[in-house]
Amino acid sequence: MTRDLGHAEIAPQEPVVAGSYCTLHYVYTVAHPIDDTGGLRIVFRFAGDFGPPQFEDPSAPNYVTVRTTGACRIDPSWQRKGNLRPWGQTLSLRVMGGFLAQGDRIDVIFGDSRGGSPGWRMQTFCEETFEFKTLVDPIATYRFEGLPTSPTLAIIPGPAARAVAIAPSQVRVGRPFDAQLKLEDAWGNPVAAPVPMRQPGFRHPGIERVHLIDEPSGLGASSNPIRVTEVEELPNHYWADFHGQSEETVGTNSLHAYFSFAKHHALLDIAAHQGNDFQITDLLWNRINEETQAFNRPGVFVTFPGYEWSGNTPLGGDRNVYYDREGGGIHRSSLELVPGGRRNAKDPAAPTADELFRKLKEAPGSAFTFAHVGGRYADLRMHDDDIEVAVEIHSAWGTFEWLAEEALRRGFRVGFCANSDGHKGRPGASYPGASRFGSYGGLTCVLADRLDRDSVLEALFKRRFYATTGHRCLLDVRLETLPGELSPMGAVLDRGSRTPTLHVETAGTAPIERIDVLNGSRIISIHRPYGPGDLGSRLKLLWGGARVRGRDRMVVWDGTLQLRGNLIREAAPVNFWNPSTPLVRIDERNLAWSSVTTGGSAGCILTLADPHAGEIAVETPHGTVECAVQDVDLSPKRWEFGGLDQAITLHRLPDRLTSMEFSFALPITELQAGGNAIFVRVIQEDGHMSWSSPIYLR
Repeated sequence: MTRDLGHAEIAPQEPVVAGSYCTLHYVYTVAHPIDDTGGLRIVFRFAGDFGPPQFEDPSAPNYVTVRTTGACRIDPSWQRKGNLRPWGQTLSLRVMGGFLAQGDRIDVIFGDSRGGSPGWRMQTFCEETFEFKTLVDPIATYRFEGLPTSPTLAIIPGPAARAVAIAPSQVRVGRPFDAQLKLEDAWGNPVAAPVPMRQPGFRHPGIERVHLIDEPSGLGASSNPIRVTEVEELPNHYWADFHGQSEETVGTNSLHAYFSFAKHHALLDIAAHQGNDFQITDLLWNRINEETQAFNRPGVFVTFPGYEWSGNTPLGGDRNVYYDREGGGIHRSSLELVPGGRRNAKDPAAPTADELFRKLKEAPGSAFTFAHVGGRYADLRMHDDDIEVAVEIHSAWGTFEWLAEEALRRGFRVGFCANSDGHKGRPGASYPGASRFGSYGGLTCVLADRLDRDSVLEALFKRRFYATTGHRCLLDVRLETLPGELSPMGAVLDRGSRTPTLHVETAGTAPIERIDVLNGSRIISIHRPYGPGDLGSRLKLLWGGARVRGRDRMVVWDGTLQLRGNLIREAAPVNFWNPSTPLVRIDERNLAWSSVTTGGSAGCILTLADPHAGEIAVETPHGTVECAVQDVDLSPKRWEFGGLDQAITLHRLPDRLTSMEFSFALPITELQAGGNAIFVRVIQEDGHMSWSSPIYLR
């Protein structure tokens, strides 16, 4: 029997600015009567980072009131996970002490401001149809049925807050080119389409940047570094985000909008979509293949069809699966959210990662995987060098150097990639917003001869790519084993009889602070464009790490800093991505902050009135650390707090860093018997990082 479950509406209907405070009046009108202990669920998508509703403090943000015209009371409650994925966030409205008859109403005011609340803080990213999905349990059996139509709102960008300039990473001398200027609001939403600005080209080879200005707003930005060459030098630098989700699974906005954003707003060269396999029906899998085929244009924009194999960690954990062409099968880890289960899934399942690798090797064409850390993390006890070409070292979920270290410790030959795993519909420009995502989404730079599937695939299997925390730096790492013979990142080499020399060149998007050279998990050399004699009155304080490898990895670092016997002239935030929780300068001696990390780091750079006077005291939920300013030097002081590299560090910087390009040659004398994995980690002053794929030296 089909019941009339009533209807719901929302007012006002005008679009709401992302991240703003608002007051919304939701009204549900009863059709079929609702019995005592039955009720309503208003559910929201997993990705929504709006303020969690609260019912206790009328003067605080996100205050919600509930009324009814029925002969009963309504008991409201809020649960982060109270309903079936992806509609997990749940406002539960339970009918108690009576019933609701036909025509009765439940009135919910989100952000009721009558008691002084500023309102309900809306989610920080744009969405054409932000839905108040309404489920009804009229018979009090706890079987909730959805309304045929639930109310929606449009969420739009706010005013322009910053400009972003993106240029090609490589151009020829004398060749004109386009650089793109984007305007974003405070939360990273594009305010309008990027504007191409024609550049006349450069006269001489070298590293250049362009500065673009939006005349109406006055906002401007310098571009990523551009390598200017006299002749075409191969490979080229192509920027990729291989991993994100859309509303068809657990993300936001449509599959088509996902690829459109990647191409037209993030200005990527390469993109792929990764929906959770246990939620992808055969029909959706066909649509994913259709969209990747439609968007794939050699020389312009390259896509790969794929999905996220989302097995429980002991069964293999998250793996990103890609095909070199459309038509491959989807070998799911489970059929948990596929309606009809096995009846509606034509391809055989792969219940473990080992079984997945076996099936992919049997598939026509070339399939490949990345080991991924999302809610689950990849269990590297299962691995196949022929299929798994990379481990993901960074995403919006955090920074996962521990996964790379484990892969190298196990002797795997993999490259290092970084992607967004964005759920907010912004692949390639994935800001974390105000949610549990602790980092800006990463990018992978693929070093390929041409922008087409075959060339990109060749580069991936040869590990010719590097990972960044979302910035478009240039990074060239080569190993010289014979005079004049330089092998690129990803190469597998024999040591030979002479000492190999590592050649490193980088050009950043901010001043270079440090480059670490590693052999596996061990730092064998540290290089800085400055020395002890250049240090000045600036100190860099960082906190970071994760609690555990899995979902509960977030570390809360809310804290304060007190400077005794000295004054703070300036305090610049590092990796403060949430505009609603900025670094707060209380006075000339005190700072305060709300901050979380999920594997990466955040902090601040202090400029002191006296370079050597006074003491610093930092208080966090994990403990208090104190240090005399005069004891802070080039090498970081470090205080450990358990977990996965949970720590606070403090070190000294020059008064000004200006070197955005840095290069060196290093003889590699510290080699171990058997295999050596040589790579570099680049750290910029602004907190961005990059990692080369290793060169494997036998």
